[in-house]
Amino acid sequence: MTKDMNDTDATRRNFIKAGMVAGAAALLTPVLAKTAQAAAPVDAAAPAAAAPAAPAAPGAKLKMGDVLRVAREKLYPICRVCPECDGVACAGEVPGMGGIGSGQAFKNNYNALARIELVMRTFHDVKKPDLTTTLFGQKLSMPVTSAVTGGVTYNMGNKMTEEEYINSILGGCLDAGTLGWVADGIGDKMEVFERRIAVLKTQFGGKGIVTIKPKTNEEIIKRIRMVEEAGGVAVAIDIDSAGRAARAVPGQTVEPKTPKQLAELVKSTSLPFIIKGIMTVEEAKIAVEVGARGICVSNHGGRVLDYTPATATVLPAIAAAVKGKTTILVDGAVRRGQDVLKFLALGADACLCGRPLVRGAHGAGRDGVALIMNTIKDELTVAMTLTGVADVRKATSNIIAKVQA
Repeated sequence: MTKDMNDTDATRRNFIKAGMVAGAAALLTPVLAKTAQAAAPVDAAAPAAAAPAAPAAPGAKLKMGDVLRVAREKLYPICRVCPECDGVACAGEVPGMGGIGSGQAFKNNYNALARIELVMRTFHDVKKPDLTTTLFGQKLSMPVTSAVTGGVTYNMGNKMTEEEYINSILGGCLDAGTLGWVADGIGDKMEVFERRIAVLKTQFGGKGIVTIKPKTNEEIIKRIRMVEEAGGVAVAIDIDSAGRAARAVPGQTVEPKTPKQLAELVKSTSLPFIIKGIMTVEEAKIAVEVGARGICVSNHGGRVLDYTPATATVLPAIAAAVKGKTTILVDGAVRRGQDVLKFLALGADACLCGRPLVRGAHGAGRDGVALIMNTIKDELTVAMTLTGVADVRKATSNIIAKVQA
């Protein structure tokens, strides 16, 4: 085992010890704190003072434990930065970082993925597995991007500006050799979306994927034009937000879409169009029929419909139906490199990582996001080596242990 791996294990052990203390404190948090958080206005004032990020001393290596400590200080009680991000402590906290209602959909994502076990094989010649992949014309260092996370005012406690957060996500992902996503918000006015796109364009030359809420097609196309002008890599609709009309800015429509409406959106742009929120084989096939260049198997992190199945549960059938016909992305409880390998073995082409990067951004900005992503990359390398997978594009279900009856 290398020194870096020992350092990572040590910081995680220290983090778990610290998390036990934070977890106990979380149980004593007044219920009123949650109520106040959910009622926070969209146009909140400037970010409140908070613990500073955790910059490493000159020449020193940024440590995971320090990043998570600062993230906990900033995000608590909205996010407890639990030792295991499993959706238990934050159940029902939407807005916030939790799963909607009982939180079961979030917990389903985590538990289903955790139950999958990998078959260890060491009689092979895989010494340096190939993690690289190409996504919508962009060569990535690994098949992992950021997920779609946003709402610094109402979901994250208003401890970063929109510009700081987008810089952290896009910059940290690029530093790790991959891509970040720019979110749209149900509770955001156009001005907030414009600020995010300005960062994408001016700071990163368009190197990012932008998602747009399922507003009217006219409003979506208006935003697509902004993404095109910014040089974005691809554009997506997170149609899994279609039920959140109650949280939309007054006067805005948030709605499900017919196949005809989706086809209109696909044809409205030359950018790769992704439909996020696919949870059935039927809708995956429709997405292919209307011309989507990519789909994302997602239940919105368990934040929109309680009691939905896990993405890991529905992915295999979806992949069996449309693999090779469109790019298959998936999110839902990606915490480690081993989780990425599991999703690849279930049929995904690439994965999205969400909540861990929120922690990274709040704990150390761009450097914190890069640290999280590079740690996942290192874990994926080890997992591939110990399962005999030479190339991320060749991970198959034979590395998944079959449950004994």
